[in-house]
Amino acid sequence: MKSIAARDAKNGFGHLIDLARAEPVMIEKHGRPVVVVLSVEEFTRLNASDRTECSSTFRAEVRRKRAER
Repeated sequence: MKSIAARDAKNGFGHLIDLARAEPVMIEKHGRPVVVVLSVEEFTRLNASDRTECSSTFRAEVRRKRAER
């Protein structure tokens, strides 16, 4: 999962959309993850799957990003 600063997401919104169509993008504010932008197709896929599994996967990704700092 790519990660970008909120300022860069705002200033390059078109680029953010292009990135999110390829893979989810984590947006960070002050170095902390705050939101994830993803394509409609990925949202639909995740919404249809087991919500508990998706939640666990997302939490693991956030923990991994925090550990990288």
